[in-house]
Parts: sequence; structure tokens; C-alpha cells
Amino acid sequence: MIKEIHDDLDEAISLVWRVFLEFEAPNYQEEGIEEFKRSIFNKEWVSKKKFYGYYDNDKLVGVIATNNINHISLLFVDGNYHKKGIGRKLYNYIRELNNTGYFEVNSSIFGHEFYKRLGFIDIDSEQCIHGIRFFPMKIDFNDEEII
Repeated sequence: MIKEIHDDLDEAISLVWRVFLEFEAPNYQEEGIEEFKRSIFNKEWVSKKKFYGYYDNDKLVGVIATNNINHISLLFVDGNYHKKGIGRKLYNYIRELNNTGYFEVNSSIFGHEFYKRLGFIDIDSEQCIHGIRFFPMKIDFNDEEII
């Protein structure tokens, strides 16, 4: 089940941090890890996002967060639930809420292929800002089929 997260944002941030440390942090230098940590534990930064969670019974196992509905800020799934379609389900859920015609994302190195499979394309080469490595990507819904 997917639903908007209101009361358990601490649980969502905890999941994001755990998954980041396991799958993303190995691609980062210390500066990037600290910058990511500062962002997700910054209540002002978090308050500007809408968070949605995928629940396996009552257990939160996936999180997606958007900024201005057309920018994906976070997408993390518990490693025990990888390759089960949860990331795609979270994406499709917010896709239905988005009436802007497109999404943008600054994809991590780890998530780059996932976003390509969703139909996102690179709009620039790999970037690194404050130690955060990412690929700027975009998808235009006119060119997309929801899978």
C-alpha cells in the first residue's frame, strides 16, 4: 500500500539514511555523505517536500519525496525489497498526481539505470556539487508509457 507520509517522517528519514549508507555512500567522498546527511536531517528542507511511503503490512519499506510535484528529491527502497517493483510503484503513484507534464531528478550513480528504465533521459553529464554526485535527468510524459 502507498500513502502520503505525515506523522512518521522520522521513520521515513531513518529508512532513507540506512539505504543511503548501504547503497549510495560507497560512491561518495566524506563531503558528499555529510551534505546528504545535513539535507535529510534538516527539518526546513524536509518540510518543503511531500513524502509518500510504500508499506508492506505496517512496515515502511520504500519512500519517495517530491519538491513542487515535478522534481523527485528522494527515492529509496529497503535493500531487502529491491527488485520487487516497489520503486516503480512509488514512481507510478506520484506520476498520477503530477499534472505538469514532466519530472526532473538528480539521479544518484546507484539509481541512474533505474531511472533510465523508467524512461528518464540524461539532460547533462554527471555533476558533483558539495560532494553529491548525480546525473540531471528528465522525463516528458508525452514520451512515456506507464509500465
